[in-house]
Amino acid sequence: MRKLLKKSNNKGDSRTSLSFRMNVLFISIFILFSILILRLGYLQIVKGEEYVLEVQRTEEVSVNTSSPRGRIYDRYGRILVDNEPQNAITYTKFPNTKQEEMIEVAEKLAKLIDQPTNRVTLRDKKDFWIMKNKEKAYKKVSKEEEKKIREKFEDDKEAQAEIDQLVRDRITDEELAELSDFDLEVLAIYREMSSGYNLSPQIIKSENVSDEEFARVSERLFELPGVNTTTDWKRVKLSSLAVLGRTTVPSKGIPKSQLYHYLARDYSRNDRVGESYFESQYEELLQGRKSVVKNITNRKGEVIDTVTTFDGEPGKDLVTTIDIELQAAAEKIVEQKLLEAKSKGGSSLLDRAFYVMMNPKTGEILAMVGKKIEKDPDTGKTYVADYSYGTFTTAYEVGSTVKAATLLMGYKEGVVKPGTRLIDQPIKLAGTDPKSSIFNRSGSIPMNDLTALERSSNSYMFQVAMKIGGLNYRYNMSLKSLRDDTLQRMRNGYAEFGLGVRTGIDLPNEFAGFQGEMDTPGKILDLAIGQFDTYTPLQLAQYISTIANGGYRVQPRLLKEVREPSEDGKTLGPLVEEVQPKILNRISNPEDEVNYVKQGLRRVYVGNQGTARTAFANAPYTAAGKTGTAEVVYYGPLREKWRTRTITLTHVGFAPYENPEVAYAVVIPWVTTGDTYTSYNNQIAREILDKYFELKYKYESNKITDQTVNKEILPPTTDEKIDEDTEEKVVNE
Repeated sequence: MRKLLKKSNNKGDSRTSLSFRMNVLFISIFILFSILILRLGYLQIVKGEEYVLEVQRTEEVSVNTSSPRGRIYDRYGRILVDNEPQNAITYTKFPNTKQEEMIEVAEKLAKLIDQPTNRVTLRDKKDFWIMKNKEKAYKKVSKEEEKKIREKFEDDKEAQAEIDQLVRDRITDEELAELSDFDLEVLAIYREMSSGYNLSPQIIKSENVSDEEFARVSERLFELPGVNTTTDWKRVKLSSLAVLGRTTVPSKGIPKSQLYHYLARDYSRNDRVGESYFESQYEELLQGRKSVVKNITNRKGEVIDTVTTFDGEPGKDLVTTIDIELQAAAEKIVEQKLLEAKSKGGSSLLDRAFYVMMNPKTGEILAMVGKKIEKDPDTGKTYVADYSYGTFTTAYEVGSTVKAATLLMGYKEGVVKPGTRLIDQPIKLAGTDPKSSIFNRSGSIPMNDLTALERSSNSYMFQVAMKIGGLNYRYNMSLKSLRDDTLQRMRNGYAEFGLGVRTGIDLPNEFAGFQGEMDTPGKILDLAIGQFDTYTPLQLAQYISTIANGGYRVQPRLLKEVREPSEDGKTLGPLVEEVQPKILNRISNPEDEVNYVKQGLRRVYVGNQGTARTAFANAPYTAAGKTGTAEVVYYGPLREKWRTRTITLTHVGFAPYENPEVAYAVVIPWVTTGDTYTSYNNQIAREILDKYFELKYKYESNKITDQTVNKEILPPTTDEKIDEDTEEKVVNE
């Protein structure tokens, strides 16, 4: 019985143990399945989108290709900057491409094309030599040296970089000379192939690819993995106007100083970008949108298919405010007068002349001329370079042209009023030589403000400046009690007209001018007649525009319209945007005071004693303006001539007098070191204004307009073509 009972208990224990184990197993399975379900849920819900994007990144990679840059036109639809198609050879590196395979392709290409080697650097040559002579190269570093270097750095990459540099340093000139001309050509091709990103086409050659080279490569594409033949575009200027700017060439690519700026905006390293002025200012509009190709890759990173998802589009076409026919005529006149003045005695310092014409109501620049005489260091011959950007990047004392602003400032300050009469007389201050008007060195001539403008009275303006400073003129007086804020108040007054401040021109690198240091109170008098602070030619144009339009300082600009690319090559593309005038400020004077001063400026041109009467009295149109003659101290590029006394000629004006369409400024710095000179400033102003009205009537008779609707593309005014790689004439500023 005991034995039977014992046996029965063992069976019960077994059943209990089995049941327990089954329960543990079921619970474990339940927990494992729960964990699996939770993990799957986490992957799908929390991480799902991230992993989908990761799959897309590894299977579909966007690749950018070239698109034409937007064209640039003048205000009437005449093309100024164009694109010309050219053959190009590209290489696309794949993620699994090995260095040896790239070298093999480069060697094959070197047999098919002539690749310039001028961009190959010494570092490139050393790295290539190492690549071709690895075993020999790394024997230049002993095991002991390598061990010390690796002990010095915790990071293997840093250690290897140190070893590589040591190898480079020990490569001899004789060893580098082992590289043949063919090796260097292979290297030149390889460096372009390896400079891009994976799956992004890199231009190997696009400049001067001959039809024969293009055909040879095209026929062998099946044996050149990654290589393709395509069409690229080169930039061609149909005008030498420097403010249009330049673009880089593919061999140069993005300037180093702007590399990361552009790479962050999906540019490639060898993309053309605006390098200067208009091309640079409107880079985002001119640069086309690249076509996008998705390369479908397998798990090994091999491209198995290519799909175009966006065909790309050219950049926007830009219509400038420039009248290129007027611009060309103005350039010819300025250059002729500059060379004529240079042929006269006392012109050793003369090397430049400027002219700006703008619409005083809209700020549109019609002509922007700068000419500078330079000497070729190799031949010793002189040439005239375009220096149009000097109109807003260089500044000069401009003389009496500022007197209209001085007079209006006097009205604003309440120290004189329209019609105030003062005595033109030499101004003698204590301890100084007398300062006088050119036409009156010793007498006393009563005159009102309009006569002061007509005859260009220095004395009248001196007295206005002293009154602004709280003083009335007395013979041999001192200016020590001049109000402390006089200088700043006067500068603020000139700034209302755009003098001494940036004009806001839509071009980079604008200069505001130099402010003189008032080491003696008498410098206030010099400021009142434009012989202290310096102003740019463009500031002068903005200043006279402000008076011409009744007192509104309008921002000057070169951009008139933004358009889509032309659809038929005959008319400009659809209008995207027409740029509107921008008023920067209104001067403090009421309109009646401005109109009163304009009467004085009219008398400068037609009055019996007007300083520009000789040039303008017989004009077939109405105009008004102001001449300027500044006695200055030279601080130009010839340092050995600094502090030489010289004369700068200026002129500002507007026309027609009743309803101004144009305002203009002329500046000819350092015309002579003598006492006599010809009024080339007045001649330039008259001849270019004549040309403006001549062209106006011509355009009207030929029904050429700057309308925005159905604007026809007109042929260029010249056969001149300047390729993007043409060397620019040097201007020594």
